[in-house]
Amino acid sequence: MLTAGQPVSAEQLAAATGRSVAQIHAALPNLPSIELDAQARVIGMGITLTPTAHRFEVQGTRLYTWCALDTLIFPALIGRTAHVTSSCHATGEPVRLTVSPDHVFDITPADAVVSIVTPDDVSAVRTSFCNEVHFFASPEAAAPWLAEHPGATVLPITDAFALGQGMAANQFTSQPPACC
Repeated sequence: MLTAGQPVSAEQLAAATGRSVAQIHAALPNLPSIELDAQARVIGMGITLTPTAHRFEVQGTRLYTWCALDTLIFPALIGRTAHVTSSCHATGEPVRLTVSPDHVFDITPADAVVSIVTPDDVSAVRTSFCNEVHFFASPEAAAPWLAEHPGATVLPITDAFALGQGMAANQFTSQPPACC
């Protein structure tokens, strides 16, 4: 629903999920990392209306994602192609790519990579994972960051896309959150 570029109300979520508005209102504040506006409408959960480093354009609507890997996962989840613009976490150089539900292409620079971490605690995915998953213009640009993050790795964007596809497939087969 966020891909429409507008906040999503509890009433909209209730209509889409078959839950009551009261159930939605009770569940939303308990979801880790969810972004709500002053009217308690959802403005972010992986995809966000709040500007981040990762611009994610879908059918002409400018959105953002919490991390580089989200840009590779969400096209499969929403069934639409996204044009991604981010910047190298180390150099600031633009990183651009197009991601369809089943393919990634037009990667610039061609040797750009994505950092991947394995968090100890995933209860707050944004702080434990997303805040450490970045685009880098090249493996060389990522080297200083890797030296400061033992246990982290970087993957070429096509390999990170494959990882993201597996994660997206798990989203379709796992149980939905209590609110939705």
